[in-house]
Amino acid sequence: MIPAYAAQAAGSPLAPFAIERRQPGPRDVQIDILYCGVCHTDIHLVRDEWGASLFPMVPGHEIIGRVSATGAAVDRYAVGDAVGVGCFVDSCRACPQCRAGQQQYCDEGMTATYNSHERSSGAPTYGGYSTRIVVDQDYVLRIPEGIPLDRAAPLLCAGVTTWSPLRHFGVVAGHRVAVMGLGGLGHMAVKLAVAMGAEVTVLSTSESKRADALALGAQDFATTGDGRAFKSHARQFDLILDTVSAPHDYNACLGLLKVDGTLVLLGIPEPSPLSAFPLVSKRRRIAGSMIGGIAETQQMLDFCAVHGIAADIELIAVEQVNEAYERMLRGDVRYRFVIDTASLAR
Repeated sequence: MIPAYAAQAAGSPLAPFAIERRQPGPRDVQIDILYCGVCHTDIHLVRDEWGASLFPMVPGHEIIGRVSATGAAVDRYAVGDAVGVGCFVDSCRACPQCRAGQQQYCDEGMTATYNSHERSSGAPTYGGYSTRIVVDQDYVLRIPEGIPLDRAAPLLCAGVTTWSPLRHFGVVAGHRVAVMGLGGLGHMAVKLAVAMGAEVTVLSTSESKRADALALGAQDFATTGDGRAFKSHARQFDLILDTVSAPHDYNACLGLLKVDGTLVLLGIPEPSPLSAFPLVSKRRRIAGSMIGGIAETQQMLDFCAVHGIAADIELIAVEQVNEAYERMLRGDVRYRFVIDTASLAR
């Protein structure tokens, strides 16, 4: 039994809890958790806003730690290695998506790091608001030297969620990319796109984000609240990464795209009406994307190490997580909370 923080029911505050982790099997890696990022998905699931929450729930899918034990068949990791675990810990491994390294789109559904069930035993999965986790080596990531471990945690969700569409839709040097919303996802999107050589514009409802956007490397910033940006920046972008979770007008956003441009939805707002005309008039596309497979997540981590990229974080003790949730809902974080799991041992 190990210490953790859990919600006992929908909407209940997180509080100390004890969970049992399995002993490492032949291919398993046991990880002593050092840090765990706090994602907005944690709030959705703890409050059962998507209607599929399992309780008691130990959230956390941005996990960084060090290997403390390995199974006899493990050949990729050794005790002491810095490693990470992202949003899933297993998948069917046999469907076309899994064979292509896109386990996040597994036909049978990926096994989430928490709020899911282990495929072998049916036991509930518990996440990174805890001191230890055991994961098959195929779903473990190596953290390259040079990335501060606490600032690496959000890369395993916010980082790869923005990396995956940037790569999938072919962003290269010289492309014009807009990032809508400057939060946990948006700030990573700016850093990654700039490092790829794109010309980046941040679109935000808040003028107060201008200085941060430019400091992160964006070449341009525009506020969308008064509608003028949709005229001044019309038909300018090859790709828009839309990280906004609040309802907004997709039709206006589509007008910002060039011919053959793509609007990629990363946030999950309430449904918004969509007109055909902005799509057909310039052969534009609207698409969705989520996280990334194991191989592309490792690729993203290696890219971040080469380019000196890490998340901007506020490190907290686990006792502060309920307050952190409320602050996230107010937008009061620059740009990701990360739990120091040493606080669980106190």
